[in-house]
Amino acid sequence: MSVADACQLCREAGGNILWQDELCRLVLVPDADYPGSCRVIWKRHVAEMTDLDTRERRHLMSVVFAAEAAVRRAARPDKVNLASLGNMVPHLHWHIIPRWRDDRHFPNPIWGQAARPATTRSGPSGEALRSAFVEALAEEQGG
Repeated sequence: MSVADACQLCREAGGNILWQDELCRLVLVPDADYPGSCRVIWKRHVAEMTDLDTRERRHLMSVVFAAEAAVRRAARPDKVNLASLGNMVPHLHWHIIPRWRDDRHFPNPIWGQAARPATTRSGPSGEALRSAFVEALAEEQGG
């Protein structure tokens, strides 16, 4: 079995695809506790940022920054967390996670123990997030 065959993010989209180009994709992650959560996933199987050349790194980070801006505009969180871990899925991807002062885990990372019960919160539609992202990406890339 090849690495790509074994890799979840090579086999699956990783969420509802909101946007993609030839290098990466932005997906909406279904998470009732953190509505508007997204991932930016590099299409080619690599594990680390330093596996990318300089141009690819700049492109990836411009997409991550645009995704953060889109989440801020569409979900209006108190804070946005950016994370690139890859410990469980060693395929390069970034999490863009909207956070609220009253969310289950605040101020701790969402992967830790909950600090309080879940708060019911509605999030942006996929279309609203996609539109905000396209606008933010154009701004990020100077267009």
